[in-house]
Amino acid sequence: MIIDEIVARKVFDGKGNPTVEVEIYTDCGSCGSAIAPTGTSTGTYEAVAIPVEDSLERIRSAIADRIIGESADHQEEIDSLLREIDGSDNFSNIGGNTAVALSMAIAKAAAAASGMPLYRYLGGVFGATPRPLGNVLGGGAHARGATDIQEFLAVPVGAPTIMQAVYANTLVHKQVKKLLTAEGVTCQKGDEGGWAPAINDGLAFDVLDRAVKATADEVGFEVRYGIDVAATDMWHSDQYVYRDARLTPEEQVDYVAGLIDEHHLYYVEDPLQEGDFEGFARLTARVGDRCLICGDDLFCTNVSRIRRGIRKASTNAVLIKPNQIGTVTDTYRAIALAKKAGYATVMSHRSGDSTDSTIAHLAVAFGCELIKTGVAGGERIAKLNELIRIGDAIGQENIADARRPEEAEPGETG
Repeated sequence: MIIDEIVARKVFDGKGNPTVEVEIYTDCGSCGSAIAPTGTSTGTYEAVAIPVEDSLERIRSAIADRIIGESADHQEEIDSLLREIDGSDNFSNIGGNTAVALSMAIAKAAAAASGMPLYRYLGGVFGATPRPLGNVLGGGAHARGATDIQEFLAVPVGAPTIMQAVYANTLVHKQVKKLLTAEGVTCQKGDEGGWAPAINDGLAFDVLDRAVKATADEVGFEVRYGIDVAATDMWHSDQYVYRDARLTPEEQVDYVAGLIDEHHLYYVEDPLQEGDFEGFARLTARVGDRCLICGDDLFCTNVSRIRRGIRKASTNAVLIKPNQIGTVTDTYRAIALAKKAGYATVMSHRSGDSTDSTIAHLAVAFGCELIKTGVAGGERIAKLNELIRIGDAIGQENIADARRPEEAEPGETG
C-alpha cells in the first residue's frame, strides 16, 4: 500500500470558513480522505493552524515528495516524518491543520487497503462506542451575548445502546427549546448547534435541570448534563469575569463546586484557566468523587502537559482533539497516557467542523469513554450517525460505560 498520490484542496467547514481536505491514493487502488477542523475557543498550547492557501503550498512544496513512496501502513513513521519536515514543537511551519488532515487521510487509506473500517484497523477487535456529550445550550466564545458558560452538555449516562444515547440527546435539545419558548425566550443557535439564547447562566441551569428530568422520564434511563466553562476566555489579569461578578481563583473553585452539587453535574470541562494546574487539582480533590473534571485548554492533547497534570492530580478526565496535536500517533499517545493514569478520555469535535466523521472511528479504536460531537447540524450528525453504524457492526449494546464519577479516585495515577 505505497502512497503514490496526494491531492489537497480548499473546502469549507460548517461555519462557511475555508479549511483543507487531503486525499491519499495508494498503488493498490485504495483512497483515504480527511478534512481538518478548526476551533474558535482555542488553547495557547495547541498545534498552530496556518491559512489554507499556505497549507496547500506546504503540501506541494515541502511534504508531497517526502511522503509519496512511503507505505501507508507505517503510520507512526509517517507521523514522525511530518514532525521532522515541520521542525517545530507545534507544527507552526507546515500547520497543525495540514498535519492532521494528512495523518488521518493516510490512516484511512491504509484501512481501506486492508479492507477494514478505520476503527477496526487502528483498534483491532477491541471496540465499544463512546457515550455522546451533546451541546444543547451555550454562549461564551461560540455565541457572544448568550450565557457566560460556553456549553451546557447533555450526557445520556444510562442509555443501554448508542442509538438510544443519541436519541436522548436530541430529546434534551428539543426540550430546551420548548422550555425556553415557554419562558418567552427567542432561540437562535450557536456554532455547534446548541441553542444560544440571550439569558443568564441561572436560567440556563434551571432549564437544563428540567430538560434532562423530562427526557429521563420519557426514555426511562438516567440522563444528566455537564458544562464547559471555557474559563480561560473569562480570565482577565487575576479574576474570572462574569457579566455580574468577578471571582478570584479560590472563589471560582467554590463557585464551580457549588454548581456541581446543586445541579448534580456529571461533567465539568475547563473550570479554571489553562495554566492553573493547582487550581484544577483543588477542585478535583474536592468533587472528583462525584464529577468528571476534564481538561481541554489545560492539556491541548499534549503528552507533556497531560503528564504534568497527572503528577499534580489536576483532573480525572482529558479532552482529546486530534487537530490540537496534529497526528493520529500523537492522539493515540495522549489517550494511552491518560488511560494508564485511570483518567476518562473524551474525543472531541471543534466548533469549525465538517461532515468528516474520522473522530468517531478514533474514539472507538482508542477506547474513549465519551465523545463530544454536538447534537444538531449536519457536521455534528455525521459523526453521530457514523457511531450508530459502528454500533450496528459491533453491537448496539457495546457502549462504553463511562467511568462513573462516583467511582473515581481523585489523584489516581495508575
